[in-house]
Amino acid sequence: MVTNIPATRLYLPSPPPRAVLRPRLAERLNAGLQRKLALVSAPAGFGKTTLVSEWVSGCGRPVAWLSLEESDSDLARFLSGLIAALQRLPPGGRKGAAGAEGPMPAAALGERVLAALQSPQPPPAEALLTALVNEIDAIPVAFVLVLDDLHLAHSDAVDAALNFLVLHLPERMHLVIVTRQDPPLPLARLRARGQLCELRAADLRFTPEEAAAFLNQAMGLALSRADVAALEQRTEGWIAGLQLASLALQAQQAQQGEAVTASFIQAFSGSHRFVLDYLIEEVLQGQPAEVRRFLLHTSVLDRLCAGLCERVAGQPDGQARLEALERGNLFLVPLDERRQWYRYHPLFASVLQARLLEEQPDLAAELHRRASAWYQENGLPQEAIRHALAGKDFERAASLLELAWPAMDVSYQSAAWLGWVRLLPEPVLQVRPVLCLGYAWALLDAGEMEGCETYLQQAEAWLEKPGPTPPALLPAGGGSLMAGASLTADAALTGDAGPTPPAPLPAGGGSSTGGAALPVVADLALFQSLPAAIATARAYRALALGEIAEAADYARRALDLTPADDTVRRIQGTALLGLAQFAGGDLEAAGQSYTEFQAGLLRSGDILTATGISFVLAEIRLAQGRLRAAISAYQQALRLATGQGGAAPIGTADLYRGLAELCCEQGDLDAAAAHLATAKKLGEGASLTAWDYRLYVAEARLQAAHGRLDEALSFLDQAERWFVRSPIPNLRPIPALKARIWIRKGALAQAEDWARDQGLDPEGAITFLHAFEYITLARLLAARAENAHDGAAAQAAGRLLDRLLDAAQAGGWGDSRIEILVVQARLQQALFPSAQALAQLRQGLALAGPEGYVQLFVDEGEPLLELLERLSAAAGKQPGSEPGAGHLDRLLRAMRKPARPRAAPSLAQPLVEPLSERELEVLRLLRSELSGPEIAGRLVVSVNTLRTHTKNIYSKLGVNNRRAAVRRAEQLGLI
Repeated sequence: MVTNIPATRLYLPSPPPRAVLRPRLAERLNAGLQRKLALVSAPAGFGKTTLVSEWVSGCGRPVAWLSLEESDSDLARFLSGLIAALQRLPPGGRKGAAGAEGPMPAAALGERVLAALQSPQPPPAEALLTALVNEIDAIPVAFVLVLDDLHLAHSDAVDAALNFLVLHLPERMHLVIVTRQDPPLPLARLRARGQLCELRAADLRFTPEEAAAFLNQAMGLALSRADVAALEQRTEGWIAGLQLASLALQAQQAQQGEAVTASFIQAFSGSHRFVLDYLIEEVLQGQPAEVRRFLLHTSVLDRLCAGLCERVAGQPDGQARLEALERGNLFLVPLDERRQWYRYHPLFASVLQARLLEEQPDLAAELHRRASAWYQENGLPQEAIRHALAGKDFERAASLLELAWPAMDVSYQSAAWLGWVRLLPEPVLQVRPVLCLGYAWALLDAGEMEGCETYLQQAEAWLEKPGPTPPALLPAGGGSLMAGASLTADAALTGDAGPTPPAPLPAGGGSSTGGAALPVVADLALFQSLPAAIATARAYRALALGEIAEAADYARRALDLTPADDTVRRIQGTALLGLAQFAGGDLEAAGQSYTEFQAGLLRSGDILTATGISFVLAEIRLAQGRLRAAISAYQQALRLATGQGGAAPIGTADLYRGLAELCCEQGDLDAAAAHLATAKKLGEGASLTAWDYRLYVAEARLQAAHGRLDEALSFLDQAERWFVRSPIPNLRPIPALKARIWIRKGALAQAEDWARDQGLDPEGAITFLHAFEYITLARLLAARAENAHDGAAAQAAGRLLDRLLDAAQAGGWGDSRIEILVVQARLQQALFPSAQALAQLRQGLALAGPEGYVQLFVDEGEPLLELLERLSAAAGKQPGSEPGAGHLDRLLRAMRKPARPRAAPSLAQPLVEPLSERELEVLRLLRSELSGPEIAGRLVVSVNTLRTHTKNIYSKLGVNNRRAAVRRAEQLGLI
């Protein structure tokens, strides 16, 4: 279950006593149940929440309710609230108001989405929303979800999420949005499609009959029909205006008698804004001084309860005062059935706050500070932070933020934390090394690399100061922020907790610097681990920026600074070091580091993470050219994951995805397709980090292996939209994968655009991280040389391939080495046929055979097939001369097309010289709308080879163009 959402935000608001029934509006909402969305949109004071709460109580469907607030502008916070509301739906599809029969069981809806949000690299928002929608779609009964006060949760991310939710709304879910302003949804489209039910200000205004019922029955006034009509006309049916007018009229009647009624109504006029100002003044002035003071003092609170009000207002009997306000219809809304928590009507609260600032401008800050202290003492740190910031008690806010950072970081609230910490004055930040570290991590999570470095330096600067620097500690029991104990910086780092004089904080909030050279610390544990934590953050940042050497240095430093018994930090440092070694091309060291990383996880009992990181270890083995070891890594991880009993962990989806790609490399496309289907089934709604990206890449690989190049490009387009930069090396970037397919299709101009955009130079420095791109560039140069007989391109390709081969041999990049040898052989064969091409291919086969590489050779198509057949013929003359002869036979079988079930061409064709099977295949494609390069791509041959086939076809058919060839073939019954 979601635990960080106040339960009061999930309760169905109780209708006010003696509420006016509005059957005409209830009927419209009932009719709207057949549509996707009900929008109740009107300014404040039109009774939106009251109407909807009354309606859903009797609509006959289970109801989930979420009252939104400004903090929900953070997407993670919004999603967690949404899930919390949905989790309160009654189990088993029972009907009734939400929560009437208890919440859903522990294995509740949305838990996987929440778990994904807690991961170090949360998936993109669309992936999370897709998973959540899929889970909602599994709810077996029709239900209603109400989002109340949506206007408070306004941000681009939340707006986009809401759009996605509305456009993909499950069939059994009816969404009701209650708001003061229209949300940025495609309302016109929904309206045109009959999918929108709307209630607006004109609909919500009280009719004369409803106004009469409200004024005379609910408010207890004895007004004539004419008086009601006059007041209804002057307020235009505005419910808040009628209520305020009633309260003011009641006060005047109490003083002057009912004779004042006509004159009051006659004088009652003006726009809503001025009427409101007048009536609030009348209402407030009509209250006893003690009540008025209570109202003003508690107006700074978003929610009210007895203890909080007593602390802030400084008055006893908080519960009795709240109940009296409720009975007096003073815009107090109960938030739970037990009447423990309340809130003021937002409009009423805003006017009270304005009046407080006008009458006692210096008091508001003190009231916020009192609220902050109460929330801190009662274990509600986030509310304490908000009020400390509102009260400009920046010292308290900074200490609370420092203590809140670890929990908010792991509970996917770093964006909200970052928004708060940005409000602190820079001098307050500068003296708090631990807070600077948290700020740096929050900026790192947000992708703000430059700002991250700034605050890492500020945190680090305190470690370089000589001499004692006693940090001030926040007392464990809350309350005063005066230092109760402290340590020197040196003692904090060594664990020597010898006593030192406390560093007092300045009274009354504000900055604590004043030129002092003392750091202020609230979280002593983090201060003690500050050097290692800073090094870890720098390693993460450097990896994300591609600064490999720096990342490795920082990871080693983090390990050196981390105590042996700090298992969590040591595992983290080992993982970052392994990634740095991997990205730097030191594959042997990377494999060892990640093997140790995985072993450490297994020793600590973290099976889920140990299996989840198997894809990195498999990638390292694959880069080494150890295809079978890579497959083994996935298989061992699967045995671990499935050996725990119960349902398969969600991470197994990625294991099957990885196996699919490796089976594809071994040429077992049926097994690859089966593993990929299993991966997709297990991954549905799993919200795995970067899942959609990796899945689409695997889909593209399988499509390309089948020769469906356009489909492969489409999947790569989708993968590109899901890519998120991370510390994990991106060895095969999507643009380079696309370039390879363009080369296979003969679309060299697009591939050349890619090379130009990437700034690739055939003479540029070769690194492991960019080896794939440089091999792709070599393929492009080789294709240009073959198709256009470009000697300069041939020479550039040859030099680049030689340099790539040297780098691969020196670095142990086995996978790249095999591919480079194959490309060299193909280039040599195409341009300068010689024994050297066979020698290069022989080397590649010697490396590829033991590991079972197949698809790499098959993808090269007919030019390589001819070379393999030459190699096979040479082996036939000298049996046993070719190493891996069995693998060579396997490649030949994979690359040769099976005979078609038709008579031999020489017996069936009425031609002097019959068309070959390959020429018939080309002829059938000539009849399509495909271009020459597209046909070449479909056949997996070069454009030059296609021209040769086409020339032979024209000669045998006695024609000189494509259209004539197709027409002649149709006449002869060949196609």
